[in-house]
Amino acid sequence: MSRAGSARPAVSTRRDRGDPVITTVDALTQDGRGVCRIDGKAVFVADALPGETVSIQPTRRRKGHDEARLLEVVQPSAQRRAPRCEYFGYCGGCALQHLEHAAQLAAKQDQLLSALARIGKVEPAAVSAAVRGECWGYRRRARLGVRWVRAKNRVLVGFRERSASFIADMQHCEVLSPGCRDLPGELATLIEGLSIRTRLPQVEVTVADNAVALVFRVLEPPDNADLAALRAFAESHDYRLYLQPGGLDSVVQLTGDADPLYYRLDGGRLRVEFEPTDFIQVNAEVNEKMVAAAMAALDIKAGDSLLDLFCGLGNFSLPAARRGARVMGVEGEAALVARARANAASNGLGDAQFAIGNLFNDCGDFPWARQQYDQVLLDPPRAGARAIVERIDVFAPRRIVYVSCHPGTLARDAELLCARGYSLSLAGILDMFPHTAHVESMAVFDRS
Repeated sequence: MSRAGSARPAVSTRRDRGDPVITTVDALTQDGRGVCRIDGKAVFVADALPGETVSIQPTRRRKGHDEARLLEVVQPSAQRRAPRCEYFGYCGGCALQHLEHAAQLAAKQDQLLSALARIGKVEPAAVSAAVRGECWGYRRRARLGVRWVRAKNRVLVGFRERSASFIADMQHCEVLSPGCRDLPGELATLIEGLSIRTRLPQVEVTVADNAVALVFRVLEPPDNADLAALRAFAESHDYRLYLQPGGLDSVVQLTGDADPLYYRLDGGRLRVEFEPTDFIQVNAEVNEKMVAAAMAALDIKAGDSLLDLFCGLGNFSLPAARRGARVMGVEGEAALVARARANAASNGLGDAQFAIGNLFNDCGDFPWARQQYDQVLLDPPRAGARAIVERIDVFAPRRIVYVSCHPGTLARDAELLCARGYSLSLAGILDMFPHTAHVESMAVFDRS
């Protein structure tokens, strides 16, 4: 078998299923796997990169594609890099550490533009540079799985394994916020000593500007010895601990001061308070730059009316109101709306108002949904904003800024917007999750 750097030509002939095959990699899938073709059929291979000659072993046959295991990189891509994390390839938290970061951005931009063209049948008039930040130690939010493994007589804490429901055996994480890098191993040691180690399935991590909060999901109450161990752990690491015995409304604080968690926004001019299980953007640096880019795209003039849909805690609403916009923020979760209102009041932003609304259904009965606005900002989940887009004629904004976490649903909604008299002026990616295959993006639509 040829080795890296050899000029041996690639072969793409299938022999018996499961036999090793030498072939070339053509592209990346949406989840970051390499795509080869054997006898005309696509084969997905984890850890293989476009342009590489690889030796693979087919492992699974599917209707639309086959899957294979990478045996050897015969001729590597010039963009291949040694993964920084020793758990890469085993832990499912990252998919692209073996690809140069600039090439990751290019691949994600290609995925965005391809989806817009293929699904939405639209091409942006301009493509913006990637909104990016530090690509290591960027995660201020994480949900770590916990599992007592009887056969190992150990507790494992971390992300799921790449292709299984098991918890990866890991001691640290290179993408967690620097102060939390060693948290998986620290938590595993702590939980092994608890009486409820088999009844504690998850720890949710949030890094606020004023504290590191850990929410322990507990399926039965910790005893006094457990509580003492948890408090000692929190004190020694300066963590703020919470227990969650049931739903989100059951979260109670166990250690730490009573000051609300918060993050600064808009160059430090705004303080956004939140609860430890509230949604906030994972990447603080990219979030700050994303908000700045959205504000620039909206081009708000004093007195403009802005409809901010899927507004959450007011991540976009508050900066827009600070620039003089009359903001109506709408969110489906009542608790988030209450905190958005409190954040507006504490920051002295009387022109930011908030309402509860199910944005996936017909919302025409709400007063805010029967008005016109100068601008609309959309920040929906993966399902997109189809129900809202279908009402866009009622709102009649001159500009729409759409922040998306799924290129496919953005492309679908872009086609609907263009059919309603809007043009796609600008689109580009947001590097919210470096080293993963996740693609976040921002698009700007103007009324033709």
